[in-house]
Amino acid sequence: MKVAVFSTKPYDEQFLGQASRDSQEHELVFLEPRLNTTTAALAKGFDAVCVFVNDQVDGAVLKQLAEGGIRAVALRCAGFNNVDLKAAERLGISVVRVPAYSPYAVAEHTVALILTLNRQIHRAYHRIRDGNFALDGLLGFDLRGRTVGVVGTGQIGLEVVRIMRGFGCRVLCYDLHANPEAQQLGGEYVALDDLFSQADIVSLHCPLTPDTHHLINADAVAKMKPGVMLINTSRGAMVDTAAIIEGLKSGQIGYLGLDVYEEEGDLFFEDLSNIVLKDDVFARLLTFPNVVITGHQAFFTRNALESIARTTLGNLTELESTGQCANRVNAPAG
Repeated sequence: MKVAVFSTKPYDEQFLGQASRDSQEHELVFLEPRLNTTTAALAKGFDAVCVFVNDQVDGAVLKQLAEGGIRAVALRCAGFNNVDLKAAERLGISVVRVPAYSPYAVAEHTVALILTLNRQIHRAYHRIRDGNFALDGLLGFDLRGRTVGVVGTGQIGLEVVRIMRGFGCRVLCYDLHANPEAQQLGGEYVALDDLFSQADIVSLHCPLTPDTHHLINADAVAKMKPGVMLINTSRGAMVDTAAIIEGLKSGQIGYLGLDVYEEEGDLFFEDLSNIVLKDDVFARLLTFPNVVITGHQAFFTRNALESIARTTLGNLTELESTGQCANRVNAPAG
């Protein structure tokens, strides 16, 4: 297939390019712009587009893609909430994704956020560089014996359970379907409200669906233990940011670690260091000393990028050779 790769960064070209050279099955053309109604015309004459989390793949864009000959949308990520699947089905466009690349990468980043917030690593780093070796304000707590709530126990959540059990934590789990492996590791499945009320640390590992949109809202925050640590490395819109800010101001939320943000599409993956941020909500988050934010980098390991590239191109090969794909998330009409 001839594939237009949108939202290309140097690392995308490096890893996808290498996988393409290894397989010699597809022709990739790397494009810097994000996919949207303005840039969709760039894909005319291609067989497929390859997109990422902040590309716009709604009905209007899909219509343009179909008119230009596109037969497949290959997501180089697990989430597909930015794709209008029904429109893709109507237009006969297959949508494929990378359901698992490195659950270890995201799980380990989750724990990195927990440790950074607990031991105030972000503040200590800057203090030392300024010649301030005082310990006041850097007090942490032992993780051993603490209760961690893991919301979503798929592959990533399971690894978080495994790691936190290794720290000697009690781990509470919530999922619509219990994972026997999590139970074997010592995870205890409870109702969501019970998890909120008992956990010292709440970590989110769910896909974004209508049911999980703003799962963490003002009501949820009120049910949590005062001073709770909240971690989100899944999808930004699972958290109502306004409610989180109120929780931080009141002290109900004692620590916040984010790798995703509800309005990240205008911020993440770009160098905005020379401009004034226009997002007042995000700017407010940055004022709290007990908040650590990373720019959607939890997936960003060499292992994960190699896996993403292999699976993305494998998905296209499977579609082209059989018309089917195990990682397809829709069933095109016709």
